[in-house]
Amino acid sequence: MANLGNPKNTIEIIQKYEFMFQKKFGQNFLIDTHVLEKIIKAAGITKEDCVLEIGPGIGTMTQYLAESAGRVVAVEIDRNLIPILGETLAEYDNVTVINEDILMVDIRALADEYNGGRPIKVVANLPYYITTPIIMGLFESNVPIDNITVMVQKEVADRMKEGPGSKDYGALSLAVQYYAEPEIVANVPPNCFIPRPNVGSAVIRLTRHKTMPVEVKDPELMFRLIRASFNQRRKTLQNGLNNSPELSFTKEQIAGAIERLGLPAAVRGEALSLAQFAALSDILGEG
Repeated sequence: MANLGNPKNTIEIIQKYEFMFQKKFGQNFLIDTHVLEKIIKAAGITKEDCVLEIGPGIGTMTQYLAESAGRVVAVEIDRNLIPILGETLAEYDNVTVINEDILMVDIRALADEYNGGRPIKVVANLPYYITTPIIMGLFESNVPIDNITVMVQKEVADRMKEGPGSKDYGALSLAVQYYAEPEIVANVPPNCFIPRPNVGSAVIRLTRHKTMPVEVKDPELMFRLIRASFNQRRKTLQNGLNNSPELSFTKEQIAGAIERLGLPAAVRGEALSLAQFAALSDILGEG
């Protein structure tokens, strides 16, 4: 099968199957072999690995993964792409294509079935609107994952690695950094895709922490506090927590906890580090 990293081959197969791009699935196919190689290298894929690919499209990256990995499980939501994948991946016997919505798939069962429950590696080219639910879903499900290497919108990649005080710092930064070490491995301009997106993209690798960077008694409470403090960015931390329907602490409890942390009463959520949110959660959780 012709290498789909070559734009000519990609256009040929799209025309052959009269494939129509679906805006609702955020479809942009990568046509740059250098970027494909960078992704494989960043994910550290070897013949020992089982890789879960989310959104294989016409199989461009899947071909590269199949050459490097022991096993590839590719989950594609668009049933119009399934016959195309049948052709582009015909010569690889180590690839399984599943026509499903990744948010509905039991990834733990996949890891058990295809990798004996050992940690899998995840590779994906994610549309903007679904990046956060997919990444958080992977982490929160406690599926055994070694790393997640994803192509996302550039500003989302920036947000994942920001620290306190930056305008891009927010709930996503804290959530990602609680579970993983983020590293941007490549910036990818729009001309590397068909069709060309309106914004730049970046490849970011999220390497799962072996031990969590902070200890917190109730991670779920900590994330409720984080969400509440960033829901209304212009408000103080105290008001953000007080106004949240997800929380039931009194104004006095919130003020007391902020004071016990040694923070000023008018502090905003974006000034707190992950460790401070963990401490705040433990203090409020005592009550």
